[in-house]
Amino acid sequence: NALAALADWVLPGLGEGRLLTGFDDPADIAAFYLDQGAEAVAIKLGADGAYYRTHMDQGFIAAVPVETVVDTVGAGDGFAVGMISALLENLSFPEAVQRGNWIGSRAVQSRGDMEGLPTRSELPSRSVA
Repeated sequence: NALAALADWVLPGLGEGRLLTGFDDPADIAAFYLDQGAEAVAIKLGADGAYYRTHMDQGFIAAVPVETVVDTVGAGDGFAVGMISALLENLSFPEAVQRGNWIGSRAVQSRGDMEGLPTRSELPSRSVA
């Protein structure tokens, strides 16, 4: 939690956020990290998508539907890859969450932690919803 004050973006899973903050609700978890100094928070909700909150905006971004989950290893890393790559490309925070959800959904359709990640040329430049 002390590192959150040094981070621009905090990307916990719901279980991790609950454990570290003592709060159950994604909005409360996000508020905790914003109060610690983070600029923005995205909370991974698995098949339910993700909740995000900044100092000016908040919302839920739906998960990308997946026909068959093969392996959940790498889904969180894929989400982070999507978020960070989108933010470094100056996409909005909600667009970054959408990309994170999209890459996370690709990750669960392959065995292993990197096999389902897209190449740069496969990344959508804007919203994938």
